[in-house]
Amino acid sequence: MIARRIVLVLTFAFLYIPIGVLVALSFNEGGLPTAWSGFSFKWYASLAGNRPILSAALNTLIVAVVSTAIATLLGTLLAIGVEIRRRRGAALEALIFAPMIIPDIVLAIALLSFFSMINLTMGLHTIVLAHVVFNIAFVCSVVRARLKTFDWSITEASADLGASAFTTFRRVTLPVILPAVVAGALLAFTLSVDEFIIAYFTAGAGRASTTLPMQIYSMIRFGITPEINALATIVMAVSVTALALSQRLNRGVVGQ
Repeated sequence: MIARRIVLVLTFAFLYIPIGVLVALSFNEGGLPTAWSGFSFKWYASLAGNRPILSAALNTLIVAVVSTAIATLLGTLLAIGVEIRRRRGAALEALIFAPMIIPDIVLAIALLSFFSMINLTMGLHTIVLAHVVFNIAFVCSVVRARLKTFDWSITEASADLGASAFTTFRRVTLPVILPAVVAGALLAFTLSVDEFIIAYFTAGAGRASTTLPMQIYSMIRFGITPEINALATIVMAVSVTALALSQRLNRGVVGQ
């Protein structure tokens, strides 16, 4: 038992000490990223006046919000459609969840090739489409977890009482699965904010389609600075908050 705890502590230390160091150094007053010289918020204030970073943050927010909205709608409808038909099979499951399993670099190359084949100009819109592709699978997975325990007899009762299919969905099905839908949306939002490889391949040329992870990558090529640590800390805080809310809602869904 003691050995297990030691291994667990060492594992968590290996995972989270570097993150803790990054967060701590983001408040470092000096310009050196590895030598502590005092506590300060000046690097966070510096971010507020950095136009390239603000532009990249806006692009990331646009991509995340739009792709999350589309993926949540399509992923929810896909989950309901699969569960209503009650068809199971390895081929169907593989088709639905393939974007979750395929390595990012492979999916990025495939999407880049597809966009080039249809002569689609690269930009924020192609990043949105690319993020929708893999986010649908995650939303579908979360919503399907709730639908596994869904009592379909209440939808049949609604139909017997004269409600249309849309009314039944809006007033019966959706309120029951809404926590799962929100959890899936938060997960999709988190993945979209953090995603780099696919966005890098499908963004095209120019700063107009640069997202925050891409901006961070371009900055670290010239060395790590406390400003980069501050930016990484903010991105991590947003991602962790959204993921924590998603997990909280998901636990509530599974417990129902």
